[in-house]
Amino acid sequence: MPDAYVLFGFPVHHSWSPFIHGMFARQTGQEMSYRLFETPPERFRNDALAFFTGGGAGANVTLPHKRAAADLVNELTRRAQLADAVNTIVCRDECLLGDNTDGAGLLADLTQNLKLRWSSPRILLLGAGGAARGAMAPLLSLEPELLVIANRTAHRAVALAREFAELGPIAGCEFSKLEHRRFDLIVNATSASLHGDVPLVPIDVVDSTTTCYDMAYGAGDTAFVAWAKRLGAARAEPGWGMLVEQAAEAFQLWRGIRPDTAPVLDALRRRAATAARSPS
Repeated sequence: MPDAYVLFGFPVHHSWSPFIHGMFARQTGQEMSYRLFETPPERFRNDALAFFTGGGAGANVTLPHKRAAADLVNELTRRAQLADAVNTIVCRDECLLGDNTDGAGLLADLTQNLKLRWSSPRILLLGAGGAARGAMAPLLSLEPELLVIANRTAHRAVALAREFAELGPIAGCEFSKLEHRRFDLIVNATSASLHGDVPLVPIDVVDSTTTCYDMAYGAGDTAFVAWAKRLGAARAEPGWGMLVEQAAEAFQLWRGIRPDTAPVLDALRRRAATAARSPS
């Protein structure tokens, strides 16, 4: 019987994860199943424990359960501790290990797929929630001149900056305080694109040398990607590569083998482009 894996989320019916992990499994010859499990927050803990006590081998976790997953597991990896959130669980010897592969997926997409290179970049991270938290340590590994966290309310950005200060030069502020500041890389870790919106940042943070990256993704350009293109950014990229790379990190944790992400990312982009052209 194939090992069973699931994705817990609410909602989760729109997820591309079964497509991605199905391609990984075929590519590497793994006998496994992967399905979606839509569970509301009040049922997450019971549903997750029932899955694992019933023989489940591993799980992905997406919104809104990542923080609850950190409380569920028996042990956290270092990067899950830093993120204070879990998006991947593996069952080993009846113990649940929680990991967070989001930041590693972001870094792999930036440096390997997009082949971006900087020397002491100035980085702007938009948002101070869970997605931003998971990106902090990987972005600081790029050895930036400065990483600025900007948020709608300053106190959350300042608190997050203070928490990670020992890892590198970092500061926090509200969106309106960014005027007349230039950045090499801007990463959108807010949920604004999911609602067709853009964070209210001054437009002069973007110029012809800026790379803009949206952790969100969609069939066409996200609102943030479209905004960056209108402002003449050097590059404006959605988070398809991050999605695939974080999945590959999870797959390796589960199966002990690293899949080739390039053909999966190509196939995913083709499917997304087809969906964008199709009438709604």
